[in-house]
Order: sequence, then C-alpha cells, then structure tokens
Amino acid sequence: MTDKKTITIALAGNPNSGKTTIFNNITGSRQKIGNWPGVTVEKKEGLITRFGYDLKIVDLPGTYSLTPFSIEEIVARNFVLEESPDVVIDIIDSSNLERSLYLATQLREIDGKVLFVLNMADVARSHGTKIDAEKLSSLLDVPVVFTVGNKNEGMDDLLKEAIKLAESGPVKKEKRNVKYSKDIENAIVRIEKLIAEKVKDKIKYNPRWTAIKLLEDDKILKERFALIAKNVGPDIIDEVQLLRKNLLNLYDEDPEIVMTDERYGFITGIIKEIQTTSPKLRVDISRNIDLVLTNRFIGFPIFIFFIWAMFQLTFTVGAYPMDLIDKGVSLLSLGFERLLPESIFKDLLVNGIIAGVGSVIVFLPNILILFFCIALFEDTGYMARAAFLMDKIMHLIGLHGKSFIPMLMGFGCNVPAIMAARTLESEKDRILTILITPFMSCSAKLPVYIVLAGTFFAAKAGNVIFSLYLLGIILSIISGRLFRLTLLKGADAPFVMELPPYRMPMLKSLTIHMWDRSKMFLKKMGKVILIGSIVVWFLSSFPRNITYSKDYTLMLNNINESFKEKIVSADENDKYLLNEQKLAAIADIEKKMSLEKTEQSFMGIIGKGLSPAFKPLGIDWRGSVSLLTGVFAKEIVVSTLGVLYSTEISDDKTALANALRSSGMTPLSALSMMVFVLLYLPCLATITTIKKETASFKWTFFSITYSTVVAWMMSFIVYQGGKLLGF
Repeated sequence: MTDKKTITIALAGNPNSGKTTIFNNITGSRQKIGNWPGVTVEKKEGLITRFGYDLKIVDLPGTYSLTPFSIEEIVARNFVLEESPDVVIDIIDSSNLERSLYLATQLREIDGKVLFVLNMADVARSHGTKIDAEKLSSLLDVPVVFTVGNKNEGMDDLLKEAIKLAESGPVKKEKRNVKYSKDIENAIVRIEKLIAEKVKDKIKYNPRWTAIKLLEDDKILKERFALIAKNVGPDIIDEVQLLRKNLLNLYDEDPEIVMTDERYGFITGIIKEIQTTSPKLRVDISRNIDLVLTNRFIGFPIFIFFIWAMFQLTFTVGAYPMDLIDKGVSLLSLGFERLLPESIFKDLLVNGIIAGVGSVIVFLPNILILFFCIALFEDTGYMARAAFLMDKIMHLIGLHGKSFIPMLMGFGCNVPAIMAARTLESEKDRILTILITPFMSCSAKLPVYIVLAGTFFAAKAGNVIFSLYLLGIILSIISGRLFRLTLLKGADAPFVMELPPYRMPMLKSLTIHMWDRSKMFLKKMGKVILIGSIVVWFLSSFPRNITYSKDYTLMLNNINESFKEKIVSADENDKYLLNEQKLAAIADIEKKMSLEKTEQSFMGIIGKGLSPAFKPLGIDWRGSVSLLTGVFAKEIVVSTLGVLYSTEISDDKTALANALRSSGMTPLSALSMMVFVLLYLPCLATITTIKKETASFKWTFFSITYSTVVAWMMSFIVYQGGKLLGF
C-alpha cells in the first residue's frame, strides 16, 4: 500500500475575513497549536485526510498586505515566501471586496499557486451584491470558490479545488499581474534585469515581485536581499535608490504611495467588471445594530450589562454541573476513605490530592461558560465594538481602544492577553498595557471568588463577582493614568479600528475556541495544581509527632465513658438523641485536635510568620498561606483551602463553606481576601510572560511590587473601612 501524498495548504487573509472559522471547519479537533519559531505568535496547524490525500492546513496570522509591519504580518509573509506551501488559499471577504483584493493581488504577484475563496457570500447577497466568480477567475487567472464559513458551506469544494491546483502544472509566469504606470513599469523592468544579470541563481523570490518590493522600500526584503546578493547587492540597492529618487521627482510622492494608488485603481477596475449591486439594497443590519451598541449614550451601559450578564451566567448556570462534579469528587473521596487502610498514602490521596485537585476541578463548568462567552464576543464581532466604546476612557490614560482588547482577553488568561499587546505600535503603549493588564481578573481567580462569594454572599454572589471585575478595570485605568503622567510619559496615540460586520456565531467554532482555552485549565490540574496540592499536604501534615496542649485522647475517652452509662439506661428515643450529642462532642474535640495539629505543622509555622502582615486585612494564617501558594497558580488558593480544611470535608457539598464560616471568617474578611486575590502579584506564568514581552527585569519587578502594594492597600481600605461603617 502506497503512502498518501501530503499537500501543504496555507490559509491567508485579512483579519475578520472568516479565515479562522474556515480553518476550524476543515480541521475540527485535529489541530496543533504552538508558536512560530523564534516569535511568540500563535501557530495553528491541522492534519486531515481527504479525497485520498493527507492535507496539512496552516492558519496564517491575519494580514492586510505583503508589506508587513506587525510581527503577525511578518510571520504570514515569511511562511508564504520561505516555506513555499503547495497552495495558498486567500480568504476574501465578499462583503468588503476592495479591501480584500489588495492582499489577493499581491499574492498573485508572487506567482505561486493561489486559490481565491469568496467567503461570507451570504452577507454580500444580503447587501444586494452579486459577484461573478468565473469572470474574476478569468481576469486574474486563478481558481475561485464561494463559501459561507459560519454555515460550513463550500468546504469540500474548497479542498477539492486546492488539491486540483496543487497537482496542476507550474504557474504561468507574470500573467494577469497589476500593470503600473509607464515610469514605474520601466523602473520595475530595470531592477528585474539587474537581478537577472547579477543574482538570478542566488535569490529564490519571483524577480518581478522582488523588484516591486525593493522599489517600495521594503526594509525587510532589502536586508535579506543584501545578505543574499552580498557583493553585488549594494550596487542593485544603490540603483533602486536612484530610481526611487527619480520617481519621487516625477510624482512628488514616495513610489510606494503611488504604487498603492495604482494597485487600488487596478482593483477598482476588476470590481467594476465582476461586481453588480442591486438598486434595492437590503438594510445594512450591522450598521443598524451599531447605531445602538456603539451609541455614545447607551452603548457603554449595554456593554456593562453584557459583562454583568456574563458573570451572572457563569455563576448561576455553572452551579448545576458544578454540583454534580462536587458530588462525584465527594463520592470518590468517600470511596477511598472506606476502601484503603489507615496510612500516609491514604492521607496523601484523600486529604492531599483529592481534596486539593477536587476542590478546583469542580469549577470547570464555570471556566467553560466564561470562555464560551468571550468566544461569543469575538466571533460575533462585538469585541471590536467593546474596544471602540472604551476608546474615550482609555484616552484618559494615554492609550486607545485597541489596548482594551488585550485587557478584555485578560478575563480569560493574562498570558495570551499580555502577548496580544505586541500588536500595539508604540513601545510605551505596549509596556503600559502590559503593566495594567494583570488587574483584569483572569479565569484562574474565578474559583476563589465562587467559593468565598458563594459562602458569604449567597444570592448576591454574581453581583459581588461582577463588582470585583469592575474594580479591576477601574484600578487599571487609574494606574495607567498614573504611569502615563510619571514613568511612561507620551502623547495619546491615534485610534483607528476596523469594525467587522456582525456575524452569526457557529456553535462548532465557539466550542473549539472555548475548548482550546479551557485545555490550559485542565493541564494545570495534571501539573501545577497536582504538585501544589501534594506540597501543601506535606507542609500541613508534617511533622507527624507533635505535642498537643491538651490530652485530647483522655478527653475523648471521658466523653465515651460519660455517654456510655446514659445511653444504656435511656429509652429508645433518648438513646438516639444522646448518641447524636456524643458524636457532636467527639467531632468538636477532633476538630480542635486537627486545628492544633495543622497549626504546629510546617504550613502552620509559615502561616503564623505571615499572619502579622495579613491580620490588618482580616485574613487569618490559613488564608495568608493560601495566598502565598497562589503565586504559582491562582487556582492553588482554593486547593490549599481544600487541603487545610480537608478534615471538615464530607459528602456534603457545603462542608468547605461551613468550615470557612466556623474558622471565624466573616463576609467582610472574605471580601477583603477576594480583593487581595484580584490585585496581588500575578501567577508565575504571567510573570514569565511579562519578562519575555518587556525584555526587562526592571519592569517585571516593578509589576510584581506595584500590584502587591495596591492589593494590600485596597484590602486594608475594604476591611478597616467596613469595620468603621459597622459591617
């Protein structure tokens, strides 16, 4: 049996063209996500078998042009040029043809095998627009396919056409390219001849495309060209500069501006040939929706409502599956409790691993709902509107609305949120955004809020959690303003953000986005939280031999003896009541014994040492230890509480809540602890990302110090202020 042939297909296209939706449709769950070599930009690949071929699908970062500015655009161009995929599929937004064809014409100039996909054809039709795909194919000499990505239409046709193109003969050189004005064409031909004469065998790029990019003063290509051409390269570069100077004198504009205008002129001509618009256009639904959602008066309250609804949904709907998982964890713990003989291993398994990991895994439904809502914002196009609405507020701190997108992503996880800040052009903007993003409450903190808010605020828990997220946003804005006036002075950056059309989200795409992010949570279960739970159990269980302040064994024997005589002489009804009293008295003694044992453990010693710093915040030694372990991952705060209160946990799902109440924690001290968790130094993974993205120990250390100081001060104000007000 012969091996199937592997075909590499690259998906290119503008941001918001539906490229990722098509990638998800084609690959489904068969995706591999990592980073591109040398840069922290997400790389998505999928390997599928269709129509007798192994197809390697590569989702390139969104780009508007092959003249790159951002890291994402550089990555996309490098892959097309350097890796030479068998086919490049350009996803074109049918409802915004002019903008999309700019990249399409540039891809065509490379003379690789390019397939055009007219996506969102239904949106174009709803606008009264018809596109003649056959004519477009004829004009540019490329195959064209219609798709509707969010309805999974046209995927098989797309793959069949891509395979057919990959198996076809070599591309005819320089056919149907953009034709520039006479002076520019003469300059292109002149550079082409120099390349053919001096470096033809040393450069693999298409000569015409290379000449165009050199004439456009593409700095990246100039550097590479100089390295490849070595001795003769500088001569060609000098000639290019002379030609650029001549064109500048002729047009009184830089050649790249003139060429861009002429390229758009070429595109306009194509559109006139292939696109017809009905005189009775349907109402633009997106624009009408924007009249409400981006309205200067009601847009922001609607945005606040959506965020509030997201957390209400997370807390209320998530409570039902959370309850089922909690019962499963309790049954598992009870099963091992009864099956295994008393030993250190049993103690580790039941009171360490199951109590620690189990206390966190119950929050998986809440995490899934939160990520589903964030994916919904992104896939519908509302995320861009949120950034637009926040623009004026962000200008208060010298940033623009685009910086709010990384901050909003921080509700899911601060690591990709901080990485997303690299799309900002200004270094000061990037650093400022990175410094304030950790105040966005990530999903890892959600379990802490659910435990404490659910225990002490019951029906108002959703509102309390929403208030915490709002506090994080407010403090990030205040901190940003402070930094802009002191450490990172600079002028406000201009804000131009494209508002993509609203789209009906596809359940499959939402599920993939939700699951991709939730996998990080599950991976933590098997690594950081598991190890953290074992470490916490060890510190709270050793040393084993301790000296108690009281003879608890004698006290237990006295209780047994005192109730023994009463139970024997009592009637049947009184026997039941006396037995219940006996068990309650024994449980009280065992609780005191367990508490003293924990206080004398290594964990207790650490907690007592930290206690003076946290006492003004209303946080006891167990809470302070939990906050310390939360440095590794915020979920470990809950698992630490689960281990420290493991002796209280039974098959009753409210046992941890009861243990927290009986520990002396009050609603005010619980709120203080939640505020501290919201604001104090980020987890280890986020700290590492801050160091990587800022390339500075100074900014990393500043972020850690500043956030922890702000956390202590705000918790102090909440707790001490609340006491003064009588709460």
